[in-house]
Amino acid sequence: MKKLFGMAAASLLSFAVVAAEISINGAGASFPAPVYRVWTYNYGESTDGRVEVNYQSSGSGAGINQIKEKTIDFGGSDNPLTKEELDQANLCQFPMLAGGVVVIVNLRGVRPNTLKLDQAVLADIFLGKIKGWDDPRIKALNPGVKLPRVRITVVRRSDSSGTSFIFTNYLSKISKEWADRVGCGPAVNWPVGIGGQKNPGVCNNVARINGAIGYTEYTYAVEAKLSMVSLKNKAGKFVEPKPETFRASGAHADWKNAPGFYMLLTDQPGDDSWPITGLTYVLVQRNQPDAEKAGAMLNYFNWCYTTGAAAASKLHYVPLPDEVVSLVRQAWETEIRSGNKPVKF
Repeated sequence: MKKLFGMAAASLLSFAVVAAEISINGAGASFPAPVYRVWTYNYGESTDGRVEVNYQSSGSGAGINQIKEKTIDFGGSDNPLTKEELDQANLCQFPMLAGGVVVIVNLRGVRPNTLKLDQAVLADIFLGKIKGWDDPRIKALNPGVKLPRVRITVVRRSDSSGTSFIFTNYLSKISKEWADRVGCGPAVNWPVGIGGQKNPGVCNNVARINGAIGYTEYTYAVEAKLSMVSLKNKAGKFVEPKPETFRASGAHADWKNAPGFYMLLTDQPGDDSWPITGLTYVLVQRNQPDAEKAGAMLNYFNWCYTTGAAAASKLHYVPLPDEVVSLVRQAWETEIRSGNKPVKF
C-alpha cells in the first residue's frame, strides 16, 4: 500500500511540474488551423510547458462571436472587421498570415492540375448557369483536354466561414450578377450546391464526388492531394495557385493606410498575382483583465511572426513582411492595455 501511495504521489508531483502556469485559449478560422496546430505545440515546447496555447478550429463566425462574448482569449477570422466594428466591440485586430483560397475539382480522367477557368466561367459555374464539364465555354479554355460528359456538383461551406467571405468577395468583384444576386459574406444564400463543414468538409465532399468543384485553403488541398484549377487573373494571365503567386498579390497592399488592418487581397493587379488571396486575422480584447496572461499571449504571437515563420512557409502559408509585423507591434503598444497600462511582452 505504501509503495502504491508513493507511486501515486510521484505521479502527482510529476504532473505538477509539467502543468502549464498560463493557459491561453483561441478559436475560429479553419483557414490557418494547420499551422496553428504546429505553432501551439512548438511554442509550448519552447516554454517547457509553462505556457499552453490551445486553438479550436470552429470557423471564423464562431471565432468572432466568442471573442466578442469574452469566452476565449483570442479569435481567429479570415473575415476582417471594419474599424467601426472593432471600436463597437472594443477589439484589436491584426493579420497573422497570408494564404490562398483555391478552386478544387474531382474530374476523373482529366490529369490533375491541368484545368483552366476564367472569371466569367468560374462565376457562372457557382451561379449554376454552367451545369456540365463538357460545356463549350469550358472546352474553349482547355483545348487538348478531353472533358467528360459529367454533371458539375458545386461544393461550398455550410458554416459561417472566412474562406467563404474571401471567395464570395472575389466572385462579387468579377461578376456583377453574383454581386447583385448573391453578394459577399461569410454565409450567403448559395444558388446551387451541397454544403461541407469547414475546409475539411468541403475537401471530403469534392474528393468523393466525380464532377465536384469547390474552394478551400491551399494547404488543405495539398494535404488531401486534390486537383487545383489555374485561374485567369486581373492582368489576363492564367496563374497557378502556389505561395509565390499568393505573395505576389500581397505586394500591392498599403498597410499604413488600412484602419484596423482591414485589407482584402482578392483580384489584385500583377501578372503573377493569384486572384483569390486572403489574410487570416487575430482578434483580442483591447482591455485585458490579466496583465501577465496578456503579455504571454502577445509573446506567443510575436514568436509566431519570428520563430514560427519557417513552419508557416513549410505549410505553404505566406508569413507577413517585417514592416507589417512592426506595424502590428506598434498597434499592440497603443491599443492593448491592462489596468490602463500597455501590456508588456
